[in-house]
Amino acid sequence: MGSSSTIIMTVAALAAINFAPDPSLATVPVTTMVIGLAVTTSVATRLIYRLGRSRGLILGTFIAIPAALLASLGVILANFYLFSLGTFLTGASGAFAQQIRFAAADSVAPDLKSRAISWVLFGGIAAGFFGPQASSITRNWIPGSQYAASFLVIVVLAVASIAILSQTRLAPTAVANAAGGGRPLSVLLRQPEIFLPMLGASVTYSLMTLLMVAAPLAMVYICGHSPDAASSAIQWHVVAMFAPSFVTGTIIRYLGSYLVTAIGLVLIIICAAIALSGISVAHFHLTLILLGLGWNFGFIGSTTMLATAYRPEEAARVQAVNEQIVFGVTAIASIGSGLLLQLVGWQAINILAIPLAAVTIALLAWGSLRRPAISVAQ
Repeated sequence: MGSSSTIIMTVAALAAINFAPDPSLATVPVTTMVIGLAVTTSVATRLIYRLGRSRGLILGTFIAIPAALLASLGVILANFYLFSLGTFLTGASGAFAQQIRFAAADSVAPDLKSRAISWVLFGGIAAGFFGPQASSITRNWIPGSQYAASFLVIVVLAVASIAILSQTRLAPTAVANAAGGGRPLSVLLRQPEIFLPMLGASVTYSLMTLLMVAAPLAMVYICGHSPDAASSAIQWHVVAMFAPSFVTGTIIRYLGSYLVTAIGLVLIIICAAIALSGISVAHFHLTLILLGLGWNFGFIGSTTMLATAYRPEEAARVQAVNEQIVFGVTAIASIGSGLLLQLVGWQAINILAIPLAAVTIALLAWGSLRRPAISVAQ
């Protein structure tokens, strides 16, 4: 399921720039994917808790099939709006896929949550290799419509995902559906152990999106590097996002989720500093690899922090609000990425990332000091 989004991230802007009304709008299809994810998260969470996890996830995955067909048709017809609708629906499908990490966490014992989340996200390493490679290999398969065939790969991926999900057993959602159970949402959102992981995930994901969406365009159209170099850089970025998941859960068990989240944000600051030091292909590769590592630590750390902070009967509400906030902010970052690249340039975008990450690290430090007896599971 993750490979579908990496295909969009890798080639959507490169495809759209050929028929976008204005070159500055080339990142809009990536943004509409993020917007589709953001506006669907709350509905996706509620449907999953109403239909059951496996059936809800299968429904969400099915949405990717018409989405991919619309995106491919949009490229063939050079219709920017049809193409953007296809990526929007791909994002809506992705809103369901994001719930897999919570489904895993809620399906195991408390002391296994961090490892369950990590192992699920570790599956994304396949997305890092397969998505960019598939989009690059198939980009010229439909003559005269570069990248149109790349989006048809998503149809195959969706069918495979449905087959896997149909054989997957996940914890029932009956407990979380208990009417009126748990603390009111207004009370929950005032708890540092609730709002700090939401903040950490929001900043981590939005900064990753801000830099990642702008990077391929900066490489190809500002710095003069080849599309293949940009595709390779994104590929290694996505691999770096997921490869550490093999050990991230174990690291969280030893260091705690607050510290691991902060380390992720420090890595994002370092990646921004490297981006400011040069514009060679090597600089872009190292920047995007560290950005992926930072996202992995920051996002898994934040998710683990949140997954251990609510009661079972509060899960649906907390998860829905978390997804709405995280991907709403990420959508804003995606919208701003292309505009900022045109207005102020690649280096200014990296400068912006540094203070945002630093402030979040300071708040995480405050939260950690406020709770000196954090459990090993966190």
